[in-house]
Amino acid sequence: MAKSRQGMVVRVFRLGEEPGDDLSDSTTPEERIEMVVTLTRRMVELGAFQSTTYTRSQMPVRVIRPA
Repeated sequence: MAKSRQGMVVRVFRLGEEPGDDLSDSTTPEERIEMVVTLTRRMVELGAFQSTTYTRSQMPVRVIRPA
């Protein structure tokens, strides 16, 4: 894990001077996707999530059509 953090860039901002949430100017699409993958995996590790065992045809969905 420490090895994967070697290339991480850390920035410090004064309170109230933080950049906005749009990371498109400072990261590539690939880096943003990797962030989502990393965060998702971490949330699964921390939570009590269980992977699904149903197939796509068995997904529990409800289709609501406009009247």
